[in-house]
Amino acid sequence: MQTGMYTDTERCVRAVQSKDARFDGWFFTAVLTTRIYCRPSCPVVPPKPENMTFHPSAAACQQAGFRACKRCRPDTSPGSPEWNQRADLVARAMRLIADGVVDREGVPGLAARLGYSTRQIERQLLAELGAGPLALARAQRAQTARILIETTPLPMADVAFAAGFSAIRTFNDTVREVFALSPSELRARVRGRGATTAAADPVPRGAGPGTPGVLNLRLPFRAPLNPDNLFGHLAATAVPGVEEWRDGTYRRTLRLPYGHGVVALTPRPDHIACRLRLSDLRDLTVAISRCRRMLDLDADPVAIDDQLRTDPLLAPLVDKAPGRRVPRTVDEAEFAVRAVLGQQVSTAAARTHAGRLVTAHGEPVDDPEGGLTHLFPTPEALAALDPASLAMPNTRRTTFTTLVQQLADGTLQLGVESDWSDTRARLLALPGFGPWTVDVIAMRALGDPDAFLPTDLGIRRAAQELGLPSTPAALTARAAAWRPWRAYAVQYLWATDSHPINFLPV
Repeated sequence: MQTGMYTDTERCVRAVQSKDARFDGWFFTAVLTTRIYCRPSCPVVPPKPENMTFHPSAAACQQAGFRACKRCRPDTSPGSPEWNQRADLVARAMRLIADGVVDREGVPGLAARLGYSTRQIERQLLAELGAGPLALARAQRAQTARILIETTPLPMADVAFAAGFSAIRTFNDTVREVFALSPSELRARVRGRGATTAAADPVPRGAGPGTPGVLNLRLPFRAPLNPDNLFGHLAATAVPGVEEWRDGTYRRTLRLPYGHGVVALTPRPDHIACRLRLSDLRDLTVAISRCRRMLDLDADPVAIDDQLRTDPLLAPLVDKAPGRRVPRTVDEAEFAVRAVLGQQVSTAAARTHAGRLVTAHGEPVDDPEGGLTHLFPTPEALAALDPASLAMPNTRRTTFTTLVQQLADGTLQLGVESDWSDTRARLLALPGFGPWTVDVIAMRALGDPDAFLPTDLGIRRAAQELGLPSTPAALTARAAAWRPWRAYAVQYLWATDSHPINFLPV
């Protein structure tokens, strides 16, 4: 699998004929005779090869006049792994579009965040994805509208507003064009079959799916997915009040552009059950995007694991528990602050430090279904605190206050649009930021799939047990063969330890 694979007609035809779900989201199949587009794994009889054309995005299919298949629902495919494994302009733009920036700030806002002209961004997105930022955002709005239509009793006018449409007529026209059904017909289909695939998971007692502002969704992923280290890490490092592990579910509060939310994420064999409680439904698209990013659901585990298996000493770890993901974050600035709080202390101590900050400076929220109490404090709130109140050594206090001040005044910006190389350099220039802290932020906050931690004690211990080089320089040299997936190799190496962050809580 590679950039622009939709141009490899023979390979795409083979994937469609074999109904290979690994390729879902990498490309879309448009059928010339029916004017329908599908995911590669569509269960219907594959069309003749001469009737297939291939596109890199759902938006490109829609731009070409095709509508979404009602059987395979290609709009619900996992996202393309491209946008999480690359740091170029197109990948950064796609991450921002998924985060709802075009809907909130328009194309000029997207361009300003990336430091390019609108014309340059339009040209590059059209060249690689067959659609510009407005078309890509429109396709995303259509999918958000479908989720709201099928999983809530909201009036259609409220659905249109929450999905980001500026007018009811535009909402109606878009839904008809993309799905070949009117909004009311989409809802009637769901009622007719009694349940929707997007809301088929059980909900907490006393909190039905019709509760205002509450949605129950399924987040798809490419198999395999090993939830042990993914949910184990999130649960073991959970900040009291902001995160919790409750009844087999990871729950946390979310700070969102229009309000706040609480999300509950539960691993299932073929999806992640996602229950969202939002103060403003306009945040739905952003909340889903951030949850998918935190759980690394758009990764391509087959490609990653195949590369790591080329090392004979790493291969047994991969074969034993394939599909490990990198546990990431819903808030890059929050994670950077927590990384500093965790310097040279235990996991329990880091949670205690963070919990005190949350209680003192976080914003209170209601959580009728659990024990969450606050949003994590903003950099602005942390920059205003008295440094003397921080129970940490003076050097780390300086590191903390410098970081939050730069985050608060915009000198340092951490987000999905961050240039990985530039941000690394900026972090390294801060007092108290060494390679370990920078790389763990690059791995878990910035999403760099090749971030590596050769100085980490757990990594060095695991390497020694496996017969890999254990000194940082020698291990880095050996890990060159694992590129560009060294962050995933870190997860496999960490998993050799019996630390609770590596195991799904029971």
